[in-house]
Amino acid sequence: MRINGIGKTDETLTGRGGLLFFVRYLTNIGIFRLLTEHFGDLRKSRKGLPVADLFKQIFCFFCDGTSRHLTYFDELAGDAGYAGTIEQSPETMASSHAIKRFFRSFSIFKVWVFRKILRKLFIWRLRIAKPDVIRIDIDTMVMNNNDADARQGVGPTYKKIRGFQPFQVTWGRFVIDAVFRGGICHSNHGETVARTVTILVNLIRREYRDDAVILLTCDCGFFDQKLFNTFEKLGIYYVSAARMTEDAKTLISSLPETDFRELRKEEQTWQFAEFGFCCDAWDTFRRFIFCRPLYENEQMLLTFERPDTLLVTNLRPDTPAESAPDEIRHLTIISAYHMRGASELIFRALEDFGTEQMPFKRFVPNAAFYYMMLIAFFLFETFKEDALSPIIPLQSYAGTVRRLFTDIAGKIVSHSGRVILKFTTAVFRRLQLEKVWEACHSPPSLF
Repeated sequence: MRINGIGKTDETLTGRGGLLFFVRYLTNIGIFRLLTEHFGDLRKSRKGLPVADLFKQIFCFFCDGTSRHLTYFDELAGDAGYAGTIEQSPETMASSHAIKRFFRSFSIFKVWVFRKILRKLFIWRLRIAKPDVIRIDIDTMVMNNNDADARQGVGPTYKKIRGFQPFQVTWGRFVIDAVFRGGICHSNHGETVARTVTILVNLIRREYRDDAVILLTCDCGFFDQKLFNTFEKLGIYYVSAARMTEDAKTLISSLPETDFRELRKEEQTWQFAEFGFCCDAWDTFRRFIFCRPLYENEQMLLTFERPDTLLVTNLRPDTPAESAPDEIRHLTIISAYHMRGASELIFRALEDFGTEQMPFKRFVPNAAFYYMMLIAFFLFETFKEDALSPIIPLQSYAGTVRRLFTDIAGKIVSHSGRVILKFTTAVFRRLQLEKVWEACHSPPSLF
C-alpha cells in the first residue's frame, strides 16, 4: 500500500499510551495521597492547581523522557491526547511557568522532606521483599553542569568537571536516601555520611526488623576510622576499599608467598592475603584483605599489570552467629565488594531516566528538582517490578521501557459515559496489556 498524501483529524490520539498504566499504578499505591500530606500547604490559592496534579505531571514528564527542558510543559499543555492519557483535563495541564513557580515555592527545610518520602518508599519495598540480609551501598554521583553559565552550588569535582556531587545510598535497584550537595563536597564531607547511615539503620530496625542483618559497602572515599567506629557501634557489617598507604605497601611486600591464597569464581581468579593492620592515626587493628585478579578476559595478567585492591572489613570468619543468615555466614569478602559494581549501574540507570543538568540558577529549586527525579525513578522501578516484569526485564533501562512500552499509540474514545483508551490488537497482545492493567489496579499499597 502506497500513501499518497497526509491529512489531519479531530480524533483524540496519543503517542504515549503507556503513561496511562504508570499513572493508574501511582494512583493506586497511594503516592499522591502521601505527597499531598507533606506538601499540600504549598498550594497558596484555590486558583492554583492541586499539588497532586503537579506531582503527577512532573513524574510523567520524567517517565516520558522526550525532553528535559521545562518549556516542554507548554507543548504538553496543548496536547489533548497527552492530557487524556495521564487522566487530566486540558484546562488542568500545567504550563512551564506554573511548574517553575512550583519548584521555586520550596524552602530548604521543605526540600529535606523528600528524604522522608524516599525512606518510606524504601521500607515499603523492604516489607515486600523481606530480605534476610539488607545490602546497602554508599557513594557520590557527579552531575555534570560544566557548561552552565551560573548555578548556585556548582563547583569543581574529582572528575575535573564542575557540577553537583550528591551523596546517595542505594539498595538493589533503588536510591533509598540522598543528600543533594555542591560539587566541592567530597565523599565523606562533614557528618553527612554518619548521620544518614545512622538514620537508615535505626529506621530499618524500627520499621522492618529489629534483628535485621545489614551489610554496607563503599569505596575508598569513605575510608575513615570515625565512620568505621560508627558502623561498628550500630552493629552493622561493612566492606570498604582502603587507601594503599606506604605502611600498607611495606607490610604487603613483606608477606611470604605462603600467605597468599586463590579464590575462583566463574571465569575469574583472585589472589589474596589477609592480615591485621592499624593505620598511623588509628587506635584499633582491623581486618584487611589485599587482592588482585590473575586474569582479564581469560588472559593471565603479568605480575606488574595486576591491579591491586585493599579492603577493610569488620566481618571475620568467626563473627556471624550460627543463627545468622547463610548469605552472611558463607559470604566471601572479595565477592561482596565486587558486587557493588551493580550499585554503580544504578547511577547509569538514573542518568538514563533523568538528567544531570539542573534547570535553575538557585540551589533550592535544583534540589527540589533532583529529589523529585529520585522519587520518580524509584516509582518507575517499582512499576517495572509490580506491573511490567512479565514482559520487560527488570534490568532494562528507561530508554528500553520507553521504546517498548511507553511510546505506544492509542485512541481515546468516549462511549456510554465511559472514556476508553484503545490500542491495536497486535500491541494489546504483545504487551499483555490486560494483565498489566489488572496489575496496576492491585499493587501493594503504601499504607
